[in-house]
Formats: sequence, structure tokens, C-alpha cells
Amino acid sequence: MTDPVFFAPSRRCTAGEVANLTGASLLDTAQAEIAIEALAPANEGGDGALVFVDGKRNFALMQSLRAAAVLCPADFASKAPPGVAVLMHPRPQQAFAMVGRLLFPHAATPGPMTGETGISAHAFVDPSAHIEDGAIVEAGAVIGPGVSIGSGTVIAPHAVVGRSCQIGRDGFIGPGASIQYALVGNRVIIHGGARIGQDGFGFVGGAKGPERVPQIGRVIIQDDVEIGSNSTVDRGAMSDTIIGQGTKIDNLVQIAHNVRIGRNCIIAGLSGISGSVVVGDNVTMGGGVGLADHLTIGPGAKLAARSGFMNNVPAGEIWGGYPAQPMAEAMREIAMLRKMARTRKQGDGNG
Repeated sequence: MTDPVFFAPSRRCTAGEVANLTGASLLDTAQAEIAIEALAPANEGGDGALVFVDGKRNFALMQSLRAAAVLCPADFASKAPPGVAVLMHPRPQQAFAMVGRLLFPHAATPGPMTGETGISAHAFVDPSAHIEDGAIVEAGAVIGPGVSIGSGTVIAPHAVVGRSCQIGRDGFIGPGASIQYALVGNRVIIHGGARIGQDGFGFVGGAKGPERVPQIGRVIIQDDVEIGSNSTVDRGAMSDTIIGQGTKIDNLVQIAHNVRIGRNCIIAGLSGISGSVVVGDNVTMGGGVGLADHLTIGPGAKLAARSGFMNNVPAGEIWGGYPAQPMAEAMREIAMLRKMARTRKQGDGNG
């Protein structure tokens, strides 16, 4: 449920405006002036709400909609109740998200938590740091020597930006996050509690036990990256750890030293990527994926949730299981094991 205390819409719009914004086709142009003031799930809806319906399993929702307007595929349109403006779009959820960013911009991009502007009197900013006009440094934040922070970026309360780090423009460093030995691009969102640039897990056997290998690389985070709460990105040992442009990383993800992640990847929560892994562009990882060190994941690969990877994955393939293998093979093995289990059970019963 949308609570106006936390998220009030920034404006109203009409069904006609939604059509123009998203490229949707309005089934009945006479409904172009229907007002949209809220977003809601299709099973709830409400007066003035925009909803979306997509996928065959949700088709039944169309007939019982309570909403001002609905985004849906063209073949769903005839099932909408009278009075609901029907906006036909091949990708309704994508269009719905576009409208959401228009109505609720602060939900899409985090803003200051205290409402402060400029540099708070209760922040610590080293005199040698360069903070561009328009940046916000909130109470309790710590900005080290030689740091550079671009215009429009928000450094939230109790975030720490270490010596000589560079943070680009229009970004957000969440409360309690720490940034060290890192170069961060524009429009990067790093959520609260994330740890960027701490030393990687590098040890070598010694006479008295494990001895630390100095980690002297950096973290490079390119433009438009998002890193979730309490995720960790270790700095490189000798070379850099790199997160490619447009990549989105969920909460509680571990990225080890020297990892190189390509552009526009999706990495879901609780995943762990071991040292020196190379991940190509447009890779998708489900929750809880684990990757052994020095692997290569080809561009466009899809890694199923809770899978453990010990081998390279070719470009464009779908892998899963533990240990992971091509998904078709993994499913055949599961089917065979189930068949063997049923056969064994039937045999025991006949005995």
C-alpha cells in the first residue's frame, strides 16, 4: 500500500499523458483525460490508480479491476471493465515502471535523509577535499583528505569516504556506507551499510600460519551502477576490481578482489563472487549464486538461483544446479533421481 506520509505523488497525470510517455495505445481516446493519481497492484487497485496486468496467469484479474487505468497487452484489452482506461503496451511492467519514476521520483532515486542542503555543520570534511556546488554532505558524514564529490551527489549521515576517493555527480552514498580506494562514476547509488574498497581476502601460508598478502589495487565503479545494502566490494590485490556501467547489485552480495563485472548485469541477493572472476555483459545471477575463483562467465549467461559454479559458463547459456551445469542437463538429472527414488520406494513396498 502506498502511504502518502512516505511517498506522495509529485504530480497528477492523465491516461493520455501515460500513453504519450510510454508509447502505449489508448483503446478509447475519449478516456484520455481520466486522471491518474496513484499506482497500485492489479489485485488491489483503487480510485485514481494505474495498474498493470501481464502474463497469462494474471489474465483473470482483468475482469475484476478497480482502477482508473490499466496497462496490458493488446489481447487482454477486451476484458477490462467499463470505465477503466485501457493502455495497450507490449511490455506493461516496463511502462508501469516508467510512470512510477515520473510520479514518485524520490522512490526511484534516494535523496537526503535529513533534508539538509550543502555541507552540514555536523559533518567532518577535510580541508583538502573538493565538494562541488550542489552536492550534499549530511550530518555525521566523514570526508577524508583529497576526496572529490560531484554536484548533485548526496552523502548520507555517517557515511565515510576515504582518502583520495572520487565520487561522480548525481549519486547517493547511503547511511553508514564506507568507500575506500575507489573511483565512483556518475549516478551511482550505494545503499546504506555497503562496504566498498576494503582489502580482499588474500593470505599465503607461512611458518606461523596464514600471512596477509597486501591488497594494493582499487575499486572502479562505472556510471549508473547500483549496489544494495550491506553488500561488499573488495579492492583489487594488484589489479582493480571493476563494476561495469549499468550493473545492478542486490543486498548482501560479496564481490571479491580482482573481480571484473561487465555492463548491465543483474546480481541478486546473497550471491558470492570469488576472486578474479570475469563476468561478461548482460549476465543475470539469481539469488544465492556462488562462483569459484578465476572463472569466466560469458556475456548474456543466466545463472539459476542457489547454484554453485566450478566451471566457466559459455556466452548466452542457462546453467543451474550444484555443481552447476547446463540447465537442460541439470533438469534431466533431477528427473532421473526422482524416477529412481519412486522406483526404489515402490520396490520397498512390494517387498
